[in-house]
Amino acid sequence: MARDEVKLLGIWQSPFTLRVKLALSLKGVEYEYVEDDILNKSPMLLQYNPMYKKVPVLVHNGKPIVESLIIMEYIDEIWKDHPLLPEDPLEKARYRFWAKFVDDKVN
Repeated sequence: MARDEVKLLGIWQSPFTLRVKLALSLKGVEYEYVEDDILNKSPMLLQYNPMYKKVPVLVHNGKPIVESLIIMEYIDEIWKDHPLLPEDPLEKARYRFWAKFVDDKVN
């Protein structure tokens, strides 16, 4: 079986990038981290996120996933070991509420 190619485009000071880095680490996923420049966006960032031109961007086997909460759901669905969210739907909803709340306050 071929090994997954996983890249994360981010900037070190972004809490959204940090969120994705932590999830990948918790899941034990090997990935290449590519630091982008917020003032001089790389061609790779513009290629993989032409709509928003923002980090983080997860690139899995050449296919980009954008927006940190969507990336988190993707990571949890693709790599099943060590779930990021509880199984109980009510608890899962509570976790998602607080994640969205933090996003709204940081943005």
